[in-house]
Amino acid sequence: MSSFETMLEKYAELVVKVGVNVQPGQVLLVNSPLETVEFTRLVVSKAYEAGAKYVQVDWEDEKTTRIRYEKAPDDSFGYYPKWQADMMEQLAEGGGAVLHIKVPDPELFRGIDSSKVSTAVRAAAVAREKYQAYVRNNKVSWSLIKAPTRAWANKVFTDLPEEQRLDAMWEAVFLMNRVGTEDPVAAWREHIAELKQRQEFMNSKRYKSFHYRAPGTDLRVEMPEGYLWLGGGDYNEAGVYFVANMPTEEIYTMPHRTGVNGTVTSTLPLNLNGRLVEGITLTFKDGKVVKYDAKSGREHLTSLLDTDEGASYLGEMALVPYDSPISSLNRVFYNTGVDENASCHFALGSSYPVNIEGGTKLSKEELLAKGANVSLTHVDFMIGSEELEIDGVLADGTIEPVFRNGKWA
Repeated sequence: MSSFETMLEKYAELVVKVGVNVQPGQVLLVNSPLETVEFTRLVVSKAYEAGAKYVQVDWEDEKTTRIRYEKAPDDSFGYYPKWQADMMEQLAEGGGAVLHIKVPDPELFRGIDSSKVSTAVRAAAVAREKYQAYVRNNKVSWSLIKAPTRAWANKVFTDLPEEQRLDAMWEAVFLMNRVGTEDPVAAWREHIAELKQRQEFMNSKRYKSFHYRAPGTDLRVEMPEGYLWLGGGDYNEAGVYFVANMPTEEIYTMPHRTGVNGTVTSTLPLNLNGRLVEGITLTFKDGKVVKYDAKSGREHLTSLLDTDEGASYLGEMALVPYDSPISSLNRVFYNTGVDENASCHFALGSSYPVNIEGGTKLSKEELLAKGANVSLTHVDFMIGSEELEIDGVLADGTIEPVFRNGKWA
């Protein structure tokens, strides 16, 4: 077996044992691009070795997706198959697990009318609202992982000859997921323990608010009563530990829905469902975006903010040191799941109920009353840099440094 094949097998085992943490007798759904077939077959094999009862692979092909946007009638984009949404709900209700190999081509929708994409994204969000509630409340184990595709590699590694780009992307994916260590599963358990330590420290501080400062950013963020920092992974309803994002370097929580004031500027491009948005500036008043702009892709940002009322409020704030392993690769990956782990970030849209005490048992109305945000969408955007400074403000008004020069203070 070649060293690449060995690494591929170790990575497949890692995402099965640590990511979705497949249990004996469990059903697993894998969403996979056609291009990653070799790796996906290894994942299926490892899942059965872990005791999975049944593994379903849903193959995705971006060229087919693109054809729909070029050729389908306008009424196609408001349609989402109910049977697809029902299947996802049944999977969650039956205690299944979902593994997404998620690598959207950053240029997929170049030249496509943005409103078509927005309509389709919204139709899917409405149809899958119940399933997404299961995801946000950890009823189901789920994990988002990365595997290189040619379109993604070509976007990220433009400085390399084309024939070297895919190999370079695999190297990066292995590195950011600690696959090169002797025992990646053990390395991840150690990494998760470190994130937990940081999470527990921040939970012990009980800061009432935070003040973010950087070029183009001066933002004050108030926190709701009973907010919780989380990081690494979490337990599903059955008590099984899973890691929702691989790689992950963040600890994250929710801001108070109406307690955000000031301006924030993004530091990395945002791949918004295959549409790039760069140089985002958002101004908040009492939690709501009252002014916004982008150096490019502003119309895509507009369609995101128009999703529903909650899309104009923040649902997540996450802390990631600027010297994280992904940041040290010194590359923009045009993929939120990677870039958000190289950079502090916020998310527009829904909060995760797990980020507030007792949140998973609360209705939408009760979550709103506690200061959590509710929305059909949840989109992270990156704000971290070497110049980012964050202060924490205690209940008695004492100000303490949390981040200096983009790193933990």
